Amino acid sequence: MNLDQKGLKKRSITVAYFFNTIGKKHDIKLRRLNNVDEEKRRIFERDLHRPGLALAGFTNLFTYKRVQILGNTETRFLNHLDEDERKRVFENLVRFKMPCIILTSNNKLPPELLNMATRAGIPVYITRHSSTKTVYLVTGFLDEQFSLYQQYHGSMVDVYGVGVLLTGKSGLGKSEIALDLVERGHGLVADDVVVIHRKGESMVLSAKRNNIVDHFMEIRGLGVVDVKATFGIRAIRDVKEVLVVVELLEWNKEMGYERLGLDTKFTKILGVDVPLVQLPIFPGKNITVIIEVVALNFLLKRYSNYVAAEALTERIKQVINNDRIQENFEE
Repeated sequence: MNLDQKGLKKRSITVAYFFNTIGKKHDIKLRRLNNVDEEKRRIFERDLHRPGLALAGFTNLFTYKRVQILGNTETRFLNHLDEDERKRVFENLVRFKMPCIILTSNNKLPPELLNMATRAGIPVYITRHSSTKTVYLVTGFLDEQFSLYQQYHGSMVDVYGVGVLLTGKSGLGKSEIALDLVERGHGLVADDVVVIHRKGESMVLSAKRNNIVDHFMEIRGLGVVDVKATFGIRAIRDVKEVLVVVELLEWNKEMGYERLGLDTKFTKILGVDVPLVQLPIFPGKNITVIIEVVALNFLLKRYSNYVAAEALTERIKQVINNDRIQENFEE
């Protein structure tokens, strides 16, 4: 199964969405200093800008389309100017169509400058955080908003702390297996629609649920199951890193399946290689327990560098070598 579909990315977000959402996801509180139409302003990239050179008059390389951060340095530079020069400098800044301005460390803008920003339609916010922390938090939020993402058909389960993505053709029982894992004490991240994000150049893939489907599951013959209401808060996860992909296959006696597990298979998701385990399905096979073992084997390999197939192969080699030594000794 090819999971390496082309990733999608948001082209922009409105400043209104930015203001209303960032405080819910990060420990930062922004307060409005003026009243403008925030829906008309859009943010197009994750990077921020501190307009020190632009305030000094050099605007040839001014990245005005980014969120602008005014910290102690910028506000003190403005305050040391006389009133006419301060107005001229700030007027040169707000003539650019920037998304918004964030004042850090509870810095203030003189009323005349705030009025200039309002007339230009530029939202101005203030936060108590320092510039360093503000840049860190806002960049993290925007990095998440502009990350690569794609939706996949499957189920995502947290098994012993390992994020396992279940894939395969419709009708093979992915939801039933996920439900069985939940009943055994594991956590459901998403069912049917799994949304996977990759931030920037990071090799970490984060899986989330579709907000419409939420933690509901459709079980053929039963109907819709609300996992959170049925099993409680312990049975769900909001986000989980994708560490293993388990592909369910229809049993085919003509096909050769992995017997030892010496060669690890991989599949690409948004350009990241993820370990792949292919499990054939047939009546009587306990897939749920096998998936638990898949997760435990992953933990053994990651933290102890132990692979059962390699250990067995090494043991067989030792037995063969010992037998040869014994034969030579007897001769």
